[in-house]
Amino acid sequence: MNADPEAQRRLLDLQAIDIALTQLAHKRKALPEHAELNALARELSMTEDQRVRAQVAVDDLDRDINRLEKDAEQVRARKDKDQSRLDAGTGPSRELEALQHEIATLNRRQSELEDAELELMEQREAAQSALDEIVAKLETARATRAAAEKRRDEALAAIAKDEEFRQAGRRPLAADLPADLISLYDKIRESSGGIGAAMLRHGRCEGCRIELSGGDKARVKAAPKDEVVRCEECRRILVRTAESGL
Repeated sequence: MNADPEAQRRLLDLQAIDIALTQLAHKRKALPEHAELNALARELSMTEDQRVRAQVAVDDLDRDINRLEKDAEQVRARKDKDQSRLDAGTGPSRELEALQHEIATLNRRQSELEDAELELMEQREAAQSALDEIVAKLETARATRAAAEKRRDEALAAIAKDEEFRQAGRRPLAADLPADLISLYDKIRESSGGIGAAMLRHGRCEGCRIELSGGDKARVKAAPKDEVVRCEECRRILVRTAESGL
C-alpha cells in the first residue's frame, strides 16, 4: 500500500488521539467511586437487614407490652368490681370470704403482670436504642453514597467532555486521510491493543519497543517514501520521520 508521507505522519496524530480516548475509557471504568459505591451498596444492604430485624424486635416487644397492659387492665377491672362488692358487705359471709381470696389472688396477678411489663419495657428501651443506632448508621451511609455519586457523576461528566473534545478533533483528521490507510490502521489497532501506527525512532519501533535488525533497517530505508511499511515484529504501521535514524 502507498500513501503520501505526510498522511502517514498524520497517522501519529490520529494515534495520539486514539490513545487518549482509550485512556479516558479506562479512566471511566476505573473511577474509584465505582468500587466505593459497590462497597456502600453492600453495606447499606446489610445495614438495612439489621434495621428490619431491629424493628421487628421493637414491634414484638410493643405487642407483648400491649398484651400485658390489656391483661393487667382486665385484672384491675375485676379487682375493682370485687372490691366494690366486698365494700358493700352484702351477701353470705362465705361469699364475702371468697371475694377476699379472689382479690388477694388478683393482687398477686396484677403485681406479676406489672413486673413482667416493666421488664419488657426495659428490653424495649434497649431494643429501641439499638434500632436508633442502626438508623443513624444507615443515614450516614446514605449521605456517604450521595457524596460518592456526586463525585462520580462530576468525574464522568468531565471525561465525557474530554472525549467529545478529542472526538471533535479526530473526525476531520480521519476524514482527511486516505480511506484505505485508515482502514488498515483501524484493523491493526483492533488486533494490537489499540496501537495501529508507531513512529520509527532511532531504528526502534515505538509500538513494540524492539530495535529493527540490520536487514529490516535496510528494507525500510530502501522502501519508497510513500510506501506504507510495517514492523516485522508487531506488524504495526511504521511511520518514518527525521528521527527514524535511517
